[in-house]
Amino acid sequence: MTPKVTCIADVKATLGEGPVWCERTQRLFFVDIKAPAIHALSWPACTLETWKMPSAVGAIALRERGGLVAALKTGFAFVDLATGTVAPIADPDADNPHNRFNDGKVDAAGRFWAGTMDDGETQATGDLFRLDPDLSVTRFPFGFVVTNGLGWTRDQHTMFFTDSAGRTINAMAFDAASGTPGARRIFAQTPDGHYPDGLCVAADDSIISAEWAGSRLTHYAPDGAILRHIPIPAPLVTSCCFGGPDLDILFVTSARIGLDAETLARFPQSGGVFAVTGLGVRGLATPRFKG
Repeated sequence: MTPKVTCIADVKATLGEGPVWCERTQRLFFVDIKAPAIHALSWPACTLETWKMPSAVGAIALRERGGLVAALKTGFAFVDLATGTVAPIADPDADNPHNRFNDGKVDAAGRFWAGTMDDGETQATGDLFRLDPDLSVTRFPFGFVVTNGLGWTRDQHTMFFTDSAGRTINAMAFDAASGTPGARRIFAQTPDGHYPDGLCVAADDSIISAEWAGSRLTHYAPDGAILRHIPIPAPLVTSCCFGGPDLDILFVTSARIGLDAETLARFPQSGGVFAVTGLGVRGLATPRFKG
């Protein structure tokens, strides 16, 4: 089966990221980190709704009680979609003013995880944070320059966490009861010039990773072997998630930040949102934050 790639929203995001599928409303939420906003794209009509954010927004997640939880430059916050109100929760990385939050996901227990990064992309100051439903925050020191793609196997025994600057996707033992990552091993290493970004885990425990500067997605078997590459008509592919009524559509975000005029002429849909069909694999329902 040959996957088909279609640009479904030519939004020209500066730094499109963090796609999240809402099965209740059949909408794809995603963010633009550098032109700070949360967007929602209806499916299949592909109409767009936008909420401007007060600071860079790295990641969002659905809340069980409605609305979103977000990881902003200024810390964790709730976002009321009806009013656009942003209510701060905690700023656990305030002692690193050059840092910002980047990617984030919710685990099966309803805890929101998000990593920080040096916004200048030079200092190894990025750590991982867990926001629990009681709104307490736990820091896990990693010291990555750019923390990125997160995910878990279906049995919740393995957690994936991406070190973009190190071109490495890590697999860590995971204690689901306590929400604690453990021993770390390298799951995959990308070639020079290809930087692993966001990822998602399919229902068969295979991994699909977006490649910044790679113009592609890479589909990995559960053991880390490369199954295939899926070309995307944008050089800066940032993240992906499964969605659609049957969770068999892969939605992909991209960026156009820093691209010169020649590159933009070759890839005019950079910063757009793409839909990949015909993958032959499905995703799992999106967990919601229980706080």
